[in-house]
Parts: sequence; structure tokens; C-alpha cells
Amino acid sequence: MEIIVQKFGGTSVKDEAARIQALKHVQYAVDQGDKVIVVVSAIGRKGAPYATDSLLGLVGAEHSRLTNRELDMLVSVGETISTAVFTELARKQGLNVTAMTGHDAGIVTNDDFQNAKILRVDPKPITNAFIDADVVVVTGFQGATESGHITTIGRGGSDTSAAILGAALKAKRVDIFTDVNGMMTADPRLVTHARFIKAISYEELANMAHEGAKVIHPRAVEIAEQAHVPMRIRSTYQEPDELGTLVTDRTTTQIEHYRTVTGIAHQTDLTQFTVPTDTLSSSTIFQLMAQHGLSVDFINITPHQVVFNLVDGDADVAKQLLTDAHVHCQSIANCAKVSVVGAGITGTPGVTARIVSALAAQHIDILQSTDSYTTIWVLVKEADLKAAMNALHDEFLGIE
Repeated sequence: MEIIVQKFGGTSVKDEAARIQALKHVQYAVDQGDKVIVVVSAIGRKGAPYATDSLLGLVGAEHSRLTNRELDMLVSVGETISTAVFTELARKQGLNVTAMTGHDAGIVTNDDFQNAKILRVDPKPITNAFIDADVVVVTGFQGATESGHITTIGRGGSDTSAAILGAALKAKRVDIFTDVNGMMTADPRLVTHARFIKAISYEELANMAHEGAKVIHPRAVEIAEQAHVPMRIRSTYQEPDELGTLVTDRTTTQIEHYRTVTGIAHQTDLTQFTVPTDTLSSSTIFQLMAQHGLSVDFINITPHQVVFNLVDGDADVAKQLLTDAHVHCQSIANCAKVSVVGAGITGTPGVTARIVSALAAQHIDILQSTDSYTTIWVLVKEADLKAAMNALHDEFLGIE
């Protein structure tokens, strides 16, 4: 028995027409002789009646008086409704299908409600269900504690649910269905010559997802990599035999080993802080941020100052904390981080020089930079983002 996992996001189940299109992919896999685990998100996105944000809005969102455990009781309903609706339509179309919650499917988490961590998955419930059924539809985004309390596993949780089920059931593939045809070399809304990526390594995709590419949650990619389960990033609206972008190990023959850079990702709405360390030590500054729940990013440390970034929404809080500590800092709002990602960067001389030259040619100031084995980051003013993205894409990925 071979199993594939198909995850359908909110836009893929937003209405009956979308669900019928999604079921074409399910039926195709069944016709190929596969057993199919379908993982669904809540119906629609923000504003839709059963979307997570809409459900939270019923109880005052961030001002709710509910505990995190009680909030999980509420927001998990979105995926449960979606699962029941999808199962009803699948059965109407003649598929041999059964539905499960995350708890039913054997997903056990800790009790960190609203952002639970998956401790283990018992494969037996789904394996047993496949004795009689061809398709098991599972609620994404949720599991349950050892004592049976329902939990949710944070943003992007349906991607994570799909990946962890694929790993636990030793699936031959996990398909992530979305509203785009696969991974692109950059955001096509910003980059004129962005193009489709046929195959990408787990590491490259995880880096692009961490740095702003919103096609998949990075945690899901990391789980798939650990289990060596291939993934596909696909469009619900493609034909079932169009397989989108393959995500696999870097050593496979499908990966273009000669390419230095695979893609350009970006994040916006950042504020850069430059903080001298004559009043507070660098460790004390970071402890201060952490104590107030502020997640710093893009960090540079020198003997006399620290430089870091926060999302704009946290910037005012950080400024007040530093003012109260009698620390005078400089900040630059409306910044953007541009990430040049590629497994071929490792050991290739001159990549940084090409980045600097490409941006200088467009008169774009680099406010900050750092690098790792497979990614080089630069911080620019958000007003320069589009020009920076296009300059770097043309430099490394050219025009087909």
C-alpha cells in the first residue's frame, strides 16, 4: 500500500467550485492506486466566516478573555468544519472516504496551547482506516494533549500536519496545494523576470520560507527533510498530472547542481536598531528584548554596539524599553530584508561582490548585511525593495 498526502489550504477549499477542483487531484491519486491522506485548512482566508481570524474576532481577538486552552477549542472548529464539508462532497462524488480530527489521526502534542509542539504521531488509526477506505480527510492545524485537550500548532500548522503525517505513515510524497503553480525564483508581483523552479532542495526552500516566501511553512519542509519524504508545491487549479515544484534532497539528479543562486526572498515592515553598549551590555539588551516577548532578527554585534531588526509593530515597544533603561539608540523604520538563497553559494567566491555591485549600480544603500553557507542577507530601505529585488534577480538568475 502506497500513501500520498495532499494538503489543501484555505483558498483551495474556499467554496464548492474550489473543493470540486481539489477532489480531482484526490480522485486522480486513487485511480493511480494510492491511498490518500487529505489535510485541509479552514475554509477561506481572513474575512471568511470560518477562517481562523474570523473565529478569533468573535471573542475579541487579542483582547479576548479566554485562556489559550479555550481559544484552541474555538479556532480548531474552522478545520473541523472544513473536514466535514470536504468529506461530504467527496462521498457525494463516490469516493470511499472517512474523516478524522487531528486527535483521531493520532497526533499527540504538548500542552502549549495556541502553539503546541507535536510529540508523536500514532500511525495505527489511519493505517486501520485504510483497510476499508481509500481516502482519509484529516483536520490540519490541530492535535490533542496526552489528556485529550484539543490543541492548535500555530500558523502554517496545516502544512506541518501534512508533513508529520507523511513522515509517520512513510508516504511516498507530500503534495502542498496552493493557488500558485509552484515555487518561483522570486515574488512575481515584484520581480519582472521571476520564473518557475522545477526542483529545489529542502534546505533552499526552508531558507526561502523563513525569509518571506509564503508558499509553505518552513517547519513542514524541515520535517519532510528529516524523514526524506519528497514534497511537491502544486496549484489546485493545475491538471492532476502537472506536478509543480519538486522538493527533495540536494543530491538528487533533479536539482540543477550548477546553479549558484536558486531564488531571492524578502521581508518587509522592519525597523533597524543600532544600540551602543556603553550603558547596557549586548547580552543585557537582548535579555531585555526577550523578557518582553520581542523576537530580534538580523543581528550584528561589535565591541561597541549591537545592530538588530524588529518587525515594525514591535519597534515602539523596544524604543520605550531602551528609553526607560537610559539607552540612546538610533533606529531606521520602513526597512526590508532581501535574501539571496542558493546551495551553490557555499564555496563560490565573488557572490558578495556581485551583490554589492548590482545594488550600487542602482544607487541602493546597503544598511546591513550578513551571510551563512547558503544565504546572504542585505537590509535596504523599503522604498528600494523592488529595485533591489530586480537587480539581484537579473544578476544571478538572468532572463530566460
